[in-house]
Amino acid sequence: MRKRSDCSRRGFLAATTAAAAGAAVSREVLAADNGPGDAGERRGGQRLSLDALRAWEALGYGMFIHYGMSTFVGQELPSGNDPLSVYAPTALDVGQWVAVARDAGMKYAVLTTKHVAGHCLWPTRHTDYSVANSPDKTDVVERFVTACRDKGVLPGFYYCSWDNHNRFGSRTWSDGPDHYTTSTYQTFQTAQVTELLTQYGPIAETWIDIPGALGRGYRTFLYNHIASIQPDTVIMMNSGISTQEDYNVDYAWPSDIIAIERSLPPQSGYKKWRTIEGKEYYLPGEMCDPIGKEWFWVEGDLPREDQVLADLFQAARNHGVNLLLDVPPDRRGIIPKESVDALLRLRKHVGI
Repeated sequence: MRKRSDCSRRGFLAATTAAAAGAAVSREVLAADNGPGDAGERRGGQRLSLDALRAWEALGYGMFIHYGMSTFVGQELPSGNDPLSVYAPTALDVGQWVAVARDAGMKYAVLTTKHVAGHCLWPTRHTDYSVANSPDKTDVVERFVTACRDKGVLPGFYYCSWDNHNRFGSRTWSDGPDHYTTSTYQTFQTAQVTELLTQYGPIAETWIDIPGALGRGYRTFLYNHIASIQPDTVIMMNSGISTQEDYNVDYAWPSDIIAIERSLPPQSGYKKWRTIEGKEYYLPGEMCDPIGKEWFWVEGDLPREDQVLADLFQAARNHGVNLLLDVPPDRRGIIPKESVDALLRLRKHVGI
């Protein structure tokens, strides 16, 4: 098992969540969760209709796809200084990823278009650090969306607000606890998100990671901007590693859904109706967890035991939240056979 450093993503997200817990508790109160019958009588203050959110909930099971520079450098949180020559898949097959998702019974997939390394999987106009200048120039985002539509899987985009390459004066978690993004970086992020949401057609889910670095003002602007471009997309501002009994408004609001990262909902059940800053909202949950131990492919990181994965799936369904299971492609650019086989066994085991 590969050891994690203290600056791992799990470590800093857990620390961030814990540090802000007091403020979150005082500003956010869980409302009583009504059953399916009477919940429909309440509109709530959320942007999307109850019908739209329940249609997303009905998807139930999706594939998270962590792939990019981290795959090739063997680090989840690279420095952002690795040369473009490092990104060099030898048998890239994006269609295979989506076919695996479909065959596993998954209804949607979310791709890491840009992660902490800052390397972009599409030929963006706003930085040279992308596939356009890499040994393999494939527009992975375009291939992903096309494959999703060909295979009946809904496409989603992940975008990381922590960027070690395209800093524009921002201070990231790599620099220490006092982190922030500058207005110049925020303009860059807006431009890139706009590219992603205007060039590839309808996107079912837009996943913004590390939203706490953006600040409440810009985060609210970004949320509204995304909604104006793609009004039907479900927007996720990742609230981090927690059971989400206490939702961290300061870190992640506004959002359409709540992330339950590497955690399970509380045994008492996930509360979909929440009162935030005096208004009531219907906020579905989405559990995300990797099939193995790591988000990105690492040699020797095999899928967890069949029963462990089945228990994870059942926990999500029993608590009424979606499961976004991360299945990373390897350095060849394909999902390894061990993961494919584990997913097919899981489908059979849980009867989907």
